[in-house]
Amino acid sequence: METKERTEGRLRRLLEQPGTFLKWVLFAGVIGLTAGGVSTAFYYALNAVTALREANPWLLWLLPLGGVAIVLLYRICGMEKDRGTNFVLVAVRENQPLRLRTAPLIFAATVLTHLLGGSSGREGAILQIGGSLSSKIGRWMHLDDKDSRIITMCGMSAAFSALFGTPLTAAMFAMEVTSVGVLYYAAIVPCVLSAIIGLWVAQLCGVPPTAFSLQGVPNLTPVTLLQCIGMGVLFALLSILFCRMMHAAPRLYDKYLLNPVARAAAGGALVIALTFLVWLWNPGTYDYNGAGTAVIHAAIGGEARPEAFLLKMLFTTITLGAGFKGGEIVPVFFTGATFGCTAAPLLGLHPSFGAGLGMVCVFCGVTNCPMTSLLLSLELFAGDSLGMFTGQSLGLFAVCIAVSYMLSGYYGLYSEQKIVYSKLRPEYIDKKANDDE
Repeated sequence: METKERTEGRLRRLLEQPGTFLKWVLFAGVIGLTAGGVSTAFYYALNAVTALREANPWLLWLLPLGGVAIVLLYRICGMEKDRGTNFVLVAVRENQPLRLRTAPLIFAATVLTHLLGGSSGREGAILQIGGSLSSKIGRWMHLDDKDSRIITMCGMSAAFSALFGTPLTAAMFAMEVTSVGVLYYAAIVPCVLSAIIGLWVAQLCGVPPTAFSLQGVPNLTPVTLLQCIGMGVLFALLSILFCRMMHAAPRLYDKYLLNPVARAAAGGALVIALTFLVWLWNPGTYDYNGAGTAVIHAAIGGEARPEAFLLKMLFTTITLGAGFKGGEIVPVFFTGATFGCTAAPLLGLHPSFGAGLGMVCVFCGVTNCPMTSLLLSLELFAGDSLGMFTGQSLGLFAVCIAVSYMLSGYYGLYSEQKIVYSKLRPEYIDKKANDDE
């Protein structure tokens, strides 16, 4: 009898790894197809409303009404206390269930925000969409506590990858963002597979990957190393400023406008007023409404207005703090690229190279995800047609990212992000981002 039990136990152990592998291959396929399809629809919806807004600038005057509509929509659906991407982080760390209604709500609200000229991104929204869809699929499949967390990360990976075209970045971000200093290696197979399948779905539907060609990329020398360290210090300070502004805006609204409907209307009116002031200063400019992708491309090309990064931070904090929906990541790219383009010549670097550094280093500073940022630089720039991005270039990016990560402190876009290990020494601290604010 004992021999039989021992044999059965050995057999179960032998089958555990291949069984788990096959299970996650299947689940990653389901999540990749589902999240990839929804992300594709989201991409085309945002493109359509952006084109419509650019052809009809008068739509901006409807922004306060759009904010009111978003607040009422969330109230009707019982999601008044929505906390955005923070809910997804809690779902991964503590297996709190995500409601399926989150996906259509954030989809519709983000589309409305972009249609009417609010300043927001798209990746933060797609993380919520992918996370909520995969979480619901996990519940339908009756997954246990730990597997439910992994399948939520799969949804984040697939959705991010499909929308942005960076599968390695998407998989690493899902594993790295929740708990700084800890990587969820158990999720590496399903996250990578779901990210690749999500990307394939998007590409089959004609969604182009995001990629840039850098100019003026220097060789790795003692001088360029020092220059990139200096840029990293500046990016760390900018990351802190961005995070503090993002967290200060909701508090200011709460202080003076407790009613969410009034807050949304006031936020929309403020964005209209700011747009008008910018238009007087630079006629015909609506660069700070919507995502601002064209400005990012111009900055990578070596052209950016010196005040652009400050204005984008201001527009974004007012928009999202008022209750509009979208995400923070594309505004972070905008801020980093335009600031880097402006600051790089002051330190003797090409503005295009500075813009590339700024995109990934400010992203690192506000998300506390250095490995994700390194992969992001590789996927965004390594395939450039000019052939200027080399292994030495990646070394310069790595140094700048590391400096930005270390010196940006324990600030972050997401208040539910846990800082598990210190950035300064190998010690366990286990605190939430922004606890020192």
